[in-house]
Amino acid sequence: MSPEPSSAEPSDLAARAAHTHVVVVGGGIGGLVAARECAKVGMRVTVLEAEETLGGSIRRVDLDGVTIDAGAESYATRGGLVRALVEELDLADRIVLPKPGGAWLAGIPGVGAAPLPVGGILGIPANPFQPDVRRIIGWSGVWRAYLDRVRPPLTIGHQLSLGKLVASRMGAKVRDRLVAPVTTGVYSASPDDVDIDVAAPGLNAALTRVGSLSGAVQTLRDDAAEKASEAQAAAKTPGAAVEGLSGGMSTLVDALAADLVRLGAEVRTGVRVRTVRKIGARWSVEAEAEVAAEVEVRAEESGESAATDPLEPVVEELDADAVIIATPESAARKLLASAVPALATTEAASSPEIEIVTLVLDAPELAAAPRGTGVLTVPGSHTAKALTHSTAKWGWVRDAAGARQIVRVSFGAQGEPAATAGLDDAAAADLARREAAALLGVAIAPEAVIASHRGRFIQSQPASIIGSGGRRTAARAAVEAVPGVAAVGAWLAGTGLAQVIPDARDEADRLRRALLWDGES
Repeated sequence: MSPEPSSAEPSDLAARAAHTHVVVVGGGIGGLVAARECAKVGMRVTVLEAEETLGGSIRRVDLDGVTIDAGAESYATRGGLVRALVEELDLADRIVLPKPGGAWLAGIPGVGAAPLPVGGILGIPANPFQPDVRRIIGWSGVWRAYLDRVRPPLTIGHQLSLGKLVASRMGAKVRDRLVAPVTTGVYSASPDDVDIDVAAPGLNAALTRVGSLSGAVQTLRDDAAEKASEAQAAAKTPGAAVEGLSGGMSTLVDALAADLVRLGAEVRTGVRVRTVRKIGARWSVEAEAEVAAEVEVRAEESGESAATDPLEPVVEELDADAVIIATPESAARKLLASAVPALATTEAASSPEIEIVTLVLDAPELAAAPRGTGVLTVPGSHTAKALTHSTAKWGWVRDAAGARQIVRVSFGAQGEPAATAGLDDAAAADLARREAAALLGVAIAPEAVIASHRGRFIQSQPASIIGSGGRRTAARAAVEAVPGVAAVGAWLAGTGLAQVIPDARDEADRLRRALLWDGES
């Protein structure tokens, strides 16, 4: 709970803010947003990022003259808080919607590939007799799913696992062929591990009220459509589940960094934080950076001196009133081991390494978007878990690419290491090419690959995973029990900008209130 405001005059608070130093460890989106919230009230803010670039999972790459997203490419519109930040930073004119076309599903036993059915929730169909559903699960799957409509209400209870609920009500084919590809592609997780109340709020209650899972899906979709229609009418804008930014999501990172500088914050990259310690009421942050230093080197043969500019580590210690840790979970736990010992007693989440291989292709046959804007796979059917056809999905990417085609192939999931993990970059790109050909149903020769990029990401556990809420709550409570420290990021907020950004704002607000109203550090 936030402390009650004091009777301090605004001028007193402004002076207190000006003398308050906050160090933010990590320059991902959560760290930048938290830093900005502190800088906005006049605090002195220093952001330290270990990599040479800011952004974390938001990255850009230049491939054959085309600058595109190499990490997160969009944000969920729910809540409207990401869009609000985009508008605050004067990026509203860059907001773009994905092109219509829909996704496909590949690896369907006996079928191969087909468009992903419309009208469901997380792959659960509202009508199993729908032709696009029947094509994927077959008549046997349809009739098994129909049993959901005639099973007695007495069998309905509150089920935690999405996969177990779907299998018990509608059968294994609906779970394995429709739901699993969606949860694996979206959450990198098996449907059995997905918490239904988090992934599909209200579905359990609707199931109990309506008496069938398919009926519950239809009820939620009708309610959502009504709310969306009202919201669109009020805003006079079309609705969409996700939005992107023309030029890539890194434009958001650039705007945040520029605004921090405008607000007087210091943003430093290539600085690795070694330790974070609490000394009395203050904090000490030990950081290491590599800087160029002229060193005189004696040439062995000539005996002449020559100046070189190697990099050597320089260690410095920063004194702060408070710290915000905005790193991935493993790094955050190490940095806070001494300052927040209770954190060690909380359970750490599994965080798999995901790889995305981006390919620029000379493949004109893909211009017609033969399989929509992307492809999800039935788990176990393909090496890749998903593919995004970027030039089909985003108009700005298509315009930038010209005659070339760009696809992004994703590997790895919870409990399943990326198939590319043990490969060198060339082999990873070739595997991505072969998977792209298989998923899109079009031959892609090795020479069609103009350029490629391989990105590795540690994926924090999604909020929808069973048990994730309890783990996050325990970790956050341990951090909040220590005055003068906050932690932000996907490992505490859940994955996706729509969760990370508001969480970072809330945590920064909690910290700055304690610092300014209470004077605690």
